[in-house]
Amino acid sequence: MGASELALPARPRGGASLANQARVYAEFIRVGFVNTLAYRLRYYTGIVTYFIYVSIYYFIWKAIYEHSAKIEGFDFKQLLTYVAVGWIIRSFYYNNIDQQIAIQVMEGKLAMDLIKPVNTQFMYVAQALGESVFRLALLTLPTAVILALVFPLRLPAGALNFAGFMLSVFMSFFIVAGINFCVGTFAIRLKSILGLLRAKYFLLELFSGLLIPISFFPEVFQKALAFMPFQYISYVPVLIYLGKLQGLGIVKALGIQLFWVFAMLALGDALWRWSSRRITIQGG
Repeated sequence: MGASELALPARPRGGASLANQARVYAEFIRVGFVNTLAYRLRYYTGIVTYFIYVSIYYFIWKAIYEHSAKIEGFDFKQLLTYVAVGWIIRSFYYNNIDQQIAIQVMEGKLAMDLIKPVNTQFMYVAQALGESVFRLALLTLPTAVILALVFPLRLPAGALNFAGFMLSVFMSFFIVAGINFCVGTFAIRLKSILGLLRAKYFLLELFSGLLIPISFFPEVFQKALAFMPFQYISYVPVLIYLGKLQGLGIVKALGIQLFWVFAMLALGDALWRWSSRRITIQGG
């Protein structure tokens, strides 16, 4: 049977209490956590991979700082901590919602998501959160311990900075999840988004400040990125950790980050409604 057109079923609204909805999405979080158990071996290798990444950056930046005490307000120890903490938190906020949607479309399984009486975006985000909680225990924390033992990393600038940093990292997950869901919705219309996924992967790491601090960018790029959500994924959380943001600066940054969380989730919902008006299901 060839590709067929599927009319969307009416999604039930109302009736369920907030507590019942919370239990439903909590179950999706549990499912995401449990499903990741089957791939726990790759997280052991992930620790080695992240250690290699930071080690490479260590030698690169050490050579760069050979004749400079500070570059754009960062001394070598601060920059090393910036790199290490950036990769550590990436192991938590990273998710592949866009790839999951693309696979569902290509395998003709997206219809199973459409008949579930839940918000599709929240379902994918909840499952991704369960996976991130798993990685937090098996990848993020072990990586942080190993890097702290091997490299001369700085501790958080203070208790307030650490609290702000933790909250900021938590919101980073939702920004990345929102961006990935937006990208994933294009698979419905385009069918194959492999090129788009690759471009997003590299651009997100660059524009988030993971590869290099945004303050190292030309001024015109800094001004442009100030109006985008990307720097709130990695750059801003690490600035809070290092104490580059203090007091009201932390509050303002967290407020803007919260705005981007809602903005990206709202954009994802709008793109889903646009993309799923008529869905072509492959296979049969």
